[in-house]
Amino acid sequence: MLKSFLFSLAFVVFGHVALAQNADSLTLVKAKWQKKRIAPKTRLFTFHFTQNSLFQANEQLSFVEVKNSKRAPLFAFGSEPKELKTTSTFGKANQAIAAINGTFFDVKNGGSVDFIKVNGQVISPNRLEKGNKRARHQQAAVVIANGRLSLKKWDGTANWEEALSENDVMLSGPLLRLNQINESLDTAAFNRLRHPRSAIGLKPDGTVLLLTVDGRHENSAGMSLFELTKVMKWLGCTSAINLDGGGSTTLWLADAPGNGIVNFPSDNKKWDHEGERKVANVIMLKPKK
Repeated sequence: MLKSFLFSLAFVVFGHVALAQNADSLTLVKAKWQKKRIAPKTRLFTFHFTQNSLFQANEQLSFVEVKNSKRAPLFAFGSEPKELKTTSTFGKANQAIAAINGTFFDVKNGGSVDFIKVNGQVISPNRLEKGNKRARHQQAAVVIANGRLSLKKWDGTANWEEALSENDVMLSGPLLRLNQINESLDTAAFNRLRHPRSAIGLKPDGTVLLLTVDGRHENSAGMSLFELTKVMKWLGCTSAINLDGGGSTTLWLADAPGNGIVNFPSDNKKWDHEGERKVANVIMLKPKK
């Protein structure tokens, strides 16, 4: 009797979880996204999930989708070794089409805390933890070769990023998915709690998504990394990586109205486009020359 009861209870619990996940995936996939062409083979998608309809919360999602095409714009990094600038400032200075905030940085002193190489030049080395241990955001990389972006996973060696052949390398993380397989995430608060998030996803055909999830507001709760992983999967990404988030989360477009900010950065604690935080690096889309 006890075994039968426990089996029935488990079936009910896991059945409810499965139904909830299925409902969330359908909610996201069936959303009537606002779409706008911003460059050849490049579109902006936005949608505000209201009435607690996604993960039982309100959520504001925005992403730029870049098709894997010779006509598509090219990816590039913007980075400063010490100075902090807003994402929009990076984008405007580099005459970019779009920009999203990059990897983690030293808020007080400036500069990335993760390895960055731009045009073959190392801008910032890794700042390792005690015992020369890598943080989770130093165990994967966004790399660019000939303007095309891809993701790579740390192979366990000490100088892995220095040995990568690409001239443009930015470490970040945690890695969420790689080649259709979800990466393991521990239950640390950073992963488990909801925050504004920025991420990059890759589809099987090479299409790239630059995505932001707003948070810390009643209009958008933000997401845990477990929820973000599901969203990237449901959007068709077989590989995905987390970028710096929180108050840094910003998506900027050159042709967007006002200051060009598409999402709702949380640093000013208001639901507007004015709360940009200064950051040390960004990932940009630039027109083909």
